[in-house]
Amino acid sequence: MILVTGATGQLGTAVLQTLLQKTAASQVAALVRDEHKAAAWQAQGVSIRLGSYSDPASLDRAMQGIEQVLLISGGGEDDALQQHYNVIEAAKRAGVQCLAYTSRALKDPGTLANQLMVRHFQTEAYLQASGLPYIIFRNILYMDVLPLFTGPHVLESGIHLPAGQGKVAYALRSDMGEAIANVLLERNRENRVYHFTGREAYSFDDVAAVLTDLSGKTVTYTPVEPVPFAARMHERGVPELAIERTIGFMTDIKHGQEAEVHSDLETALGRQPTALTEGLKLLYKL
Repeated sequence: MILVTGATGQLGTAVLQTLLQKTAASQVAALVRDEHKAAAWQAQGVSIRLGSYSDPASLDRAMQGIEQVLLISGGGEDDALQQHYNVIEAAKRAGVQCLAYTSRALKDPGTLANQLMVRHFQTEAYLQASGLPYIIFRNILYMDVLPLFTGPHVLESGIHLPAGQGKVAYALRSDMGEAIANVLLERNRENRVYHFTGREAYSFDDVAAVLTDLSGKTVTYTPVEPVPFAARMHERGVPELAIERTIGFMTDIKHGQEAEVHSDLETALGRQPTALTEGLKLLYKL
């Protein structure tokens, strides 16, 4: 049986959708904190396991009868790293045969501006030292976040971000979820690391050009400096932590952290990942 953690989140949902298309629901379990949010999964026959990354006892109960665990990385909580460790330790205690973790595809973890990303590689190291057979999915920045970065009025005001001419090999979250499920269904117990990226890396100039073609309106990208960018976000009432993390993402993009391209996603999907034009048409409803 495969246990998907974070099962009511967006990536967890994408993974579960593919699992249920390709294997019996009796072989799938979902770890959730609120069973009411998982009612749709339960109605399809998925085994619902109540638990929290911060509650080792609940994790021990959730792991019973599980062969594989997909640990979907937690959010930005201060104790998120310890939460990951808790899941890994519970999997060890339960004799789980393989634990998969959703990490990040970044060029050089040692020079990251966005320190929130460092915990992914700390989790990788802990998992690799645990003795558990492991799969690490290093996922590129989701194409799905582009509307958040560009803002709701991008067709009128253009793109203004402190990302320089940096590029990102974007991929849709749904493509990654499908690929992760396909790998889990192989039930291969060998230690593996996958780099899930799109087939090409794109700058915000490229994003602007595609939005121009799709909308018929002229969309431009203007690189800006971090200080005035932060000031404008502050004026709009954006919390300081969100400003800091956004600038961290943009700085890493500027420095090429998200630009490497790999073929693993295409291989795991058995088809080409969704390209930028098709993805933006979907995301911006154009």
